[in-house]
Amino acid sequence: MVTTSQPKFEERRFALRMALRLPVVVSGRTEDGAAWSEPTETDDISTLGALFQLNQEIEIGDSLYLRSHRPDGVPVEVKAKVVRVTPASYGSHRVGVTIVEHQESWLRLFVAWIADDNIAEGMTE
Repeated sequence: MVTTSQPKFEERRFALRMALRLPVVVSGRTEDGAAWSEPTETDDISTLGALFQLNQEIEIGDSLYLRSHRPDGVPVEVKAKVVRVTPASYGSHRVGVTIVEHQESWLRLFVAWIADDNIAEGMTE
């Protein structure tokens, strides 16, 4: 009998994903209501979310706001929900989020960066 090991997290992603170091500012509120904001960059983004590192303590289910810019400088701000938190180096956390508000703005950001990346590499469709 052949068995396979199951991954720790069941893979449920159906969105197109791209490794991209995109500068973002992540903000939220602590349990006592204090506002915080932390600049970081994405490890990757998808049409529906992002993965990045944070020093701020957060939990699955927390609401966050992500601010970034498209390649043409147009600002984008979206609301996201934390769906994954895993330990990272030096006490930081790798945080996976799904976009819950302004999904169309995030999709435009994603598409703009793919197009910009393809142009930079000399690819055309």
